[in-house]
Amino acid sequence: MKYRKLSHSVYYCVYHLVLATKYRRKIFNDGIFSYMNERLKEVREHYPLIEILEINHDKDHIHLMIMIPPKMSVGEAVRIIKSNTSRELKKKFPFLKKVYWGTDGVWSDGYFVSTVGINEKVIKNYIEQQGQEDSGQAQLVLSL
Repeated sequence: MKYRKLSHSVYYCVYHLVLATKYRRKIFNDGIFSYMNERLKEVREHYPLIEILEINHDKDHIHLMIMIPPKMSVGEAVRIIKSNTSRELKKKFPFLKKVYWGTDGVWSDGYFVSTVGINEKVIKNYIEQQGQEDSGQAQLVLSL
């Protein structure tokens, strides 16, 4: 687990994100997914705070494990990913223009998101142990 730093925060904000294709059309095969993966790397180049940790797909949706900084909303990150990948997919694969004739994108309007976070048991134990372990500060104060 690697924590990230901004000027006034340290964070580990990891989400499981599922993006479904519009009308649940089965457009993903290995070739299209491979191209999609490359486009996601480009998103990272332009938006370095969005970090895609894992990605996989089924025929009509993709799964992402993604780290987003606390200053950015999940919705904003989803908008960035959807708009950039949709445009590029339609450009590279002309048949998608026919599949999605009359619509702007290839993605459904909604998405699924859940937090991944740190193990709940670890956090609970950490909170319970606060103030019980002495790392030497009390001894230093008492010896002055």
